[in-house]
Amino acid sequence: MAAELNTHPPRQHPDDATEQVLYEVREKIFPRAVSGIFARWRVAMVLITQLIFYGTPWLTLNDRQAILFDLVNRKFYIWGLVLWPQDFIYLTAILVISALALFLFTAVAGRLWCGYACPQTVYTEIFLWIERKIEGDRVNQIKLDKRRWGPRKLAIKSTKHAAWIVLSLWTGFTFVGYFTPIRLLGHEVLSVGVGPWEIFWILFYSFATYGNAGWMREQVCKYMCPYARFQSVMFDSDTLIVSYDPARGEPRGARAKSADRKALAIGDCVDCNVCVQVCPTGIDIRKGLQYECIGCAACIDGCNQIMDKMGYAKGLIRMTTESALAGKYPERKFLAHITRPRVLLYAGILSAIILVFVTSLYLRDPLRVNVMRDRAALERELDDGSIENVYRVQIMNMTEAPRRFRISVRGIEGATIQHKPFIVVNVPPLDSQVIAVDVYADPHNAPLRRQPIAFEVVAQDNASIVVITKSIFFTP
Repeated sequence: MAAELNTHPPRQHPDDATEQVLYEVREKIFPRAVSGIFARWRVAMVLITQLIFYGTPWLTLNDRQAILFDLVNRKFYIWGLVLWPQDFIYLTAILVISALALFLFTAVAGRLWCGYACPQTVYTEIFLWIERKIEGDRVNQIKLDKRRWGPRKLAIKSTKHAAWIVLSLWTGFTFVGYFTPIRLLGHEVLSVGVGPWEIFWILFYSFATYGNAGWMREQVCKYMCPYARFQSVMFDSDTLIVSYDPARGEPRGARAKSADRKALAIGDCVDCNVCVQVCPTGIDIRKGLQYECIGCAACIDGCNQIMDKMGYAKGLIRMTTESALAGKYPERKFLAHITRPRVLLYAGILSAIILVFVTSLYLRDPLRVNVMRDRAALERELDDGSIENVYRVQIMNMTEAPRRFRISVRGIEGATIQHKPFIVVNVPPLDSQVIAVDVYADPHNAPLRRQPIAFEVVAQDNASIVVITKSIFFTP
C-alpha cells in the first residue's frame, strides 16, 4: 500500500497554489539596442548628468570646493551660498521645490524624470552600454547566457563585471567626495589612509550602484521605487504619455512588406515585438499604460524603425494624451490643454515657493549674534559702586571674508564694555567667535531690577551689516 501511495503526486495545499501565482520567478530581460530621437535624448542626458556628477566636486570657488556638504564642520557649501545648521530651512525649501517640480513635470509630460534623469535609469543605461560592448548585442547576450560555463564565458563575464565594479567604485568615491573634500579624499585613498567612515560609504554606495544597475535593474523601478506607485495620482487624461494607437494598429499580424493590409483586414502593427524587446522593464506597451513604464520612449524609436522598413507612417506608438488618442481634440492642440487646473496649481505653488526662497536668500543677514548671560552669577557690585554683569557674545561671520566687528551696549546711560565705549573683535571668514563681555553700569542709571539692554554688533567696513540683540541687565 505504501508503494502504491508513493506513485501518486502529493496533494497541493490551496495556499501553495496562491503563492505560485503571487511570486513569479523573474525572467531576465535583455533590452535590444535602438536608435532614434529619444535614444539620442537619453544619451545626451546620460552625458550631461554624469558630467555634472563626476565633474562638480573638482570645481573650486574661493579656495574651497564649490559644492561640499561638510558634515564635520557643519557647513554646506553650494557655490557662493554657505548654509549653517541654522539654515536648515533652506535645504528643506530646496527639497520641496524639487518635489513640486517633479509633480509639475509629471502632470504635463509623464515620467520624464524616470526615463531620462533618474540615477537608476542613467546608470542602467551606462551598464547596458558596457554589457553590449563586451558581450555583444541582444542575440549574442542571450546565447552567451544559455551557454555552459567555460573559459570563454568566464572571461567575458569577468571582464564585464570588472568594468562594472571599477565604475561603481569611482561612483562611490565621487559620492563621498561631496561630503569629504575630494582632493583630500583622493590623497587619502592613494596613501591608504582613508578613515573607516569614508571606506564604509564608498563601498556602500559602490555596492548599491553595482547591485541596482547591474543586477536588479527593472526590479528597482517595479517594486522598490515608490514613485511608480503614486504616479497615477498626478496623471490625468491630458498628460503626455507613451501610447499605442489600437485604432490604427489592430488587428495586428505578420505580413510581407508588399502585402495589402487592407485586403488582409489587418492594422499597421506587424506583431514584431520590437517594442517589447527594446523596453528596459520588459512590458508590452500595446496593452496600455502600465505603472512599470518609465516613459523612456525606446518603444517609439523601435516601432518607428519598423514602420520605416514597412513603408508605413511613423507614430503607431507615440507621445500623446489619452484624450487626443480618443479623438477628443487634435494632437497638434496638445499645448492648448497644458494650462489646466492641476498644472496651474502646481505651477502657482512652485513659483510662490521659489520667489520666497530667492527673496529670503537675497535678504539673508551675513551676520548672526547670540547673547548668553553667565550663569555663575547674576550681578556683582564693585568697590566703586558700579554693577557688573557678565555675558557671552557669539558672533557668526557668515561671509567668506574676514571682518572686524564693533560691540557696544545701549539701554543704560553710561554703560560700558570692559570699561570702554565699545570693543572690536576679529572674526575669520565662515567662523564664529565667543567673547566674554563684562558690562559695567551705574546703578542710579538702572533703576529696575531687570533692566532691558541691547547689544549692537556692527561690521566696521560696512555699517549696513548690523545686528541688535536684546538682553537683561540685573541690579541688586
